[in-house]
Amino acid sequence: MATARTPLTVLDLVPVPSGSTASDALRNSLDLVRRTEQLGYSRYWFAEHHFNPGVAGTSPAVLLALAASATSAIRLGSGALQLGHRTALSTVEEFGLLDAAHPGRFDLGLGRSGGPVERDVPAKEAAGSGGRTANGLLVPGRYSNEHLLRSPRLALHRGLLQLPGAESQAYDEQVADILALLAGTYAPDAGFETSVVPGEGAALQLWVLGSSAGISARVAGANGLRFAANYHVSPGTVLEAVEGYRQAFRPSAELDRPHVSVSADVVVADDEDTARELATGYGLWVRSIRSGEGAIAFPAPEEARRHIWSEEDRALVADRTGTQFIGTAPRVAERLRTLRDATGADELIVTTITHDHADRVRSYELLAAEWGLTAG
Repeated sequence: MATARTPLTVLDLVPVPSGSTASDALRNSLDLVRRTEQLGYSRYWFAEHHFNPGVAGTSPAVLLALAASATSAIRLGSGALQLGHRTALSTVEEFGLLDAAHPGRFDLGLGRSGGPVERDVPAKEAAGSGGRTANGLLVPGRYSNEHLLRSPRLALHRGLLQLPGAESQAYDEQVADILALLAGTYAPDAGFETSVVPGEGAALQLWVLGSSAGISARVAGANGLRFAANYHVSPGTVLEAVEGYRQAFRPSAELDRPHVSVSADVVVADDEDTARELATGYGLWVRSIRSGEGAIAFPAPEEARRHIWSEEDRALVADRTGTQFIGTAPRVAERLRTLRDATGADELIVTTITHDHADRVRSYELLAAEWGLTAG
């Protein structure tokens, strides 16, 4: 059993298994948040995704309101809100309403998706061919998403989410506006008072989520905010992300030192063979996202086995399938400790998708027991 009680957060995309509906997915997620609260998980975050048939998590604020009504104490949050598709004011008002209804329970996790594209490295350098091991952690070559940035589906995605002619605000400016609106210091020289009610003074814990040492890490550090690094999405850049954040960190009223959480995709079962069977559909699901098709309904193992894999397909998902933590609870806990120690994480985020909801719940149950979480 793990000796260090590093807090664990659940990240939920509200996945739609093949043969089921978005309504089924929502019921599953509300059941899972109740179960994980009872098991002793510290936080439960909902991701925001659009235009993906296999993912029903389109509105974190709506999901959080439902989850808050179904639970009593677990912290709830967005992981992450896509700022490129909304304004600072709408963000503060939405989460201000949540806090007014359930005071002191919400994490406002901010993401950069949908905004102006920042390329942290030149395209020719983006796809490292090799990988390395750092303090026992597999860090694969950097994955390049250049083909996705040129995808007609992404262009349609943006067109449907934004008003005609609208332009996304620069990320650093938008985060600064959110902080000012929450603090009640927005536009102090405007000649009149501005106050967001509800929103101003809301007891929210702010996080920035990021996958590299780019603007997300820099903004989080410069503003003294908490930072969550996405090993489960971009394992090849997790170390540079946390290092970039720490280098940029400046103490704030909320934090006097950097605070990092790091994510991992995990599947836990009673034995290794069962765990690998449950994870069979993961590679095909990741392929659907990275190919630009949009996330498919999560396939059952027998469905996934029917896919004929090309070398191009395998290369497309290799970094993700190679860094998924699969196995018995002791084995997965060992790999999570390695991730924690290699990144210096203060907390960890775990996300699990299986075709059958009962298997997903069981995965979180086994991990909670092994990690030494205290049931509520």
